[in-house]
Parts: sequence; C-alpha cells; structure tokens
Amino acid sequence: PDAHWSHSQSPSILESENSLDLLDIMGNLSYDDSNMTSLDYDAAPCHNQYCPLFQRVAPTFLAVTCAAATLGTGALLVALAKRPHAWGWPQSRALVAQLAVGMGLFAALLPPVAVGIRQGWWLGTGLCRLTYLLWHWSLFTQGLLVGSSSCSTAWCRWDPRSRRLAVAVWVGALLLATPAALASGTVAAPETSCIRRSVDILSPAYLLHLSLCLCLFLLLPVVLLAATLAMPRLRVGWEAGVGVSWLFFGLWVPYGVGLAVDFLLHTQLLQPTCGTFEHFDYVLGLSEGLGVLHCCLGPAALLAAQLC
Repeated sequence: PDAHWSHSQSPSILESENSLDLLDIMGNLSYDDSNMTSLDYDAAPCHNQYCPLFQRVAPTFLAVTCAAATLGTGALLVALAKRPHAWGWPQSRALVAQLAVGMGLFAALLPPVAVGIRQGWWLGTGLCRLTYLLWHWSLFTQGLLVGSSSCSTAWCRWDPRSRRLAVAVWVGALLLATPAALASGTVAAPETSCIRRSVDILSPAYLLHLSLCLCLFLLLPVVLLAATLAMPRLRVGWEAGVGVSWLFFGLWVPYGVGLAVDFLLHTQLLQPTCGTFEHFDYVLGLSEGLGVLHCCLGPAALLAAQLC
C-alpha cells in the first residue's frame, strides 16, 4: 500500500491511501525502500510492514479456516438431515439450515482469496467484483437471519410465511451487497490485485457500501440489543439460547469499528499520526480475520448448543 504526504496538508499529517483488508492484498505487494517514509516525528522514520506479514500469514490462515468451516458446516448439515425434529426454537431447523448455507458460501470463497493473496489476482475484474458480491451477500444474509430470529418467531416452522421471509431475506441481502461489487475492482501493482475499494472514498458506491456495512455490523446489533433489554418477551428467546446465533455479530463488530475509523482517517476527519500509519492496518486486518472465523466457529457453536 502507498503511504505518502498529503500535499494539501501540513507536514504533520500522513495519509495512507490503501488500508487493506483480506481481499485487498492479492498481488505480490512486496515492500522496498519506498515503503519507509521518513517523517519528522523526532527524526524517526515511520515503517508499515503489514503487507509482507499479511502475505506470509493470510493464505495459511484462510486455508485452515476454510478446512475447519467445511468440516463444521458439513457436520451441521448432516445433523440437520438426520435429526430434523430435534431442532426446535430458537435454533429451529429452518433458521440453522439457512445460516449453514450462508457460512458455507462464505467458506467457499476463501480458497480463491488465499490463492489471490499469494500469487496475484488473475481471474479478472468481473470475478473480482463477483467475489465481493458473494462475500457480502453471505454476510448480509446471516446478519438479517440472526436479526430476524432475535425479534420474531417466524422461523419456528417452515411454512408459507417463513418461506416468504426467507426469499425476502436472501433477495434483500443480495441487493444490499451490490454496492460492494460496484466499489471493488482490480489494480496492477506490480501484479494485479483485487481490492475492496477501487473508487474514490467519497464516491456514491463506496459511501453506500460503507453505510450498509456499518448498519449491519454496528447499528443492527445495537438496536436489537436495546430492544431485547427493553422488551421482556424478547429476553425469553435469549434465555432459550438464541444468543448463540449472535456469535456472528460478536465477531464482526470490531471490523465495523475498524471500517468507521478507516473512513475517518482517509477523509482526514481523524488526523493520522506516525503510530496510526504503523499500526492501523494490523488492527483492521486482525479485526477482519476475527470476523472471518465466524464461518468455522458458527457451525461449532450451533452444534454445541443443540447437543447441550
């Protein structure tokens, strides 16, 4: 990622053009001398060594996560098929099956992402945008499923009402994921990379995508939690175990905070410092890595809740 002086600002401000997430580094973005930006912070240069560390660690992390997610999701689907009547509210069969599909879809995207990080993105711009579309389709679907199960008993049984709701959730999630595809794209640097944001940070596509992500990762869980605390009838569901599904929000909330801070730094509403330049990419990357774990921890948690 580039790091350079913002010529319109004073020398105390450093702008990091690309705070990269799991899908942002898919080329051979090795660091050279240009990545040591000498700044006048007590005459000490500011270093950002996130990219080379990311390239070493991320492919293995994604491969292990994908393998664990595949085993967990497979075991969950087998349990659903062999004991269909054992899944009662709040972990109803209709809800858990859809969550399993969503987590399976997310896990299926990890291998091409891992290969792209190690070797560069060679599948073209169209498939890059499709990857982002499916990635966020899975996330929005799971978020809407968990949210709807927290404030409604619609998933108690698989009837015409719940089938209509399922169609609305999956179609609505696909529409919500569309701005992610429009904002993403490929860049050549020195190898082609598929990045989360190939447009200006203030472009309508990215602003809409960011707003939707913040609503999913931050606003929705806060609203649901407040409603649960305020309404006794919703707390009954938590006592029965619906909180297991909230593992999804628990793992993705830090990334939502990271996205908000990333936007503030890029728009310079929050003034960057040398420490920010050196460490923020690590924080954002780790927070997204935590969120990615939902696809392997989610099936395990749902199975454990059922067995216990």
